[in-house]
Amino acid sequence: MMFQLLMAPKDMMVIALSALPSPARALPCPLAAGWELLHNVELPSKGLDGDSVGGFSALAYQRKQDRLWLLSDATTGYLVSFTGLSHLLKGEQASLQGGRRLLLRGREGSPLMAGFDGEGLVLDGNQIWIVSEGRRSPERRARLQRYNLLNGRLQQEIPLLADWQEREGQGLAANKGPEALTQRASGDLLMAAEAPLIQDKAQKGKDWVRFARLGSGSQPGSQHRLEPLGGFEIGPAGAAVSRKLGLSELLAMENDATVLALLRGFSWPAGWTAHLQILRLPARELPKAPPIQALQSWDLLASGLPSANWEGMAWGPVMKDGRIPLVLVSDDGFHPLQSSWLSVLAPRRGPDCVPSRFAF
Repeated sequence: MMFQLLMAPKDMMVIALSALPSPARALPCPLAAGWELLHNVELPSKGLDGDSVGGFSALAYQRKQDRLWLLSDATTGYLVSFTGLSHLLKGEQASLQGGRRLLLRGREGSPLMAGFDGEGLVLDGNQIWIVSEGRRSPERRARLQRYNLLNGRLQQEIPLLADWQEREGQGLAANKGPEALTQRASGDLLMAAEAPLIQDKAQKGKDWVRFARLGSGSQPGSQHRLEPLGGFEIGPAGAAVSRKLGLSELLAMENDATVLALLRGFSWPAGWTAHLQILRLPARELPKAPPIQALQSWDLLASGLPSANWEGMAWGPVMKDGRIPLVLVSDDGFHPLQSSWLSVLAPRRGPDCVPSRFAF
């Protein structure tokens, strides 16, 4: 697998993502039927220039171009593209074709300062929305930023909610900032913290994370701001620390209220865990409302995923039978003994499937 370019060409056409899938096409039916593993692809660890590539923390798929974009959490900041997913699923080729690497840059085109830690990715036409983690310092704070997909330049930064910002006794913990980012059918962006905010720890005997929404009117020059949107219970109090349990990704569906959440954790000697859950979100912030709970949960390692740090999700191309596959990517942490995996799952359809039952 070769990396052909270091920068995306200026004349490259970029098409916005097509409509999000309905639960009937994207989810197992019945839900207990679970997921079928279609492919595990080991991604390369070297680019054309010989430099290491990896640390993949999020991905997005462009159906018309049959192109996957993978975001790296490397301190330099870049995306890598792969094509051929639809051909892989049809059995017409055995692997993906890599791929352009798009370097992320500042407003004037200079390389990003060391310390970038991109974790969530959304493609919206020629725009890239990226959420990154921080280290509780002015130089390395968590950010929600918009870049240009044609040249990688920074275009806009949206301030995080005041409760999320680093202050004494509050805010996102170091390296526990937002990892999950998705775009809903309305065009709104939905993001979530990986772990509880410092002021939320040990409240109500549960670990829970907060959501925030950015309205679809947030275009260049817009004054729209992030708004709180409740919280999600991820486990018992202390799980975020003892099991490194965290929310690593969100993925929207046709219904704005319904999203998939990817939870991953690690403990010794058990190793990695990866659970996919269905969430129903409120339409607006409800003061004093308890954190929401999952409607359904699946153990993805039981479906055949390698034991790894799974961090990104995207919807793949429509299959011949009408199902929409789920594409996931893992983060190798740039460790020489670990691999970056891209896996494809399809929702199982049981004999007692009744699609009309999906009324979330």
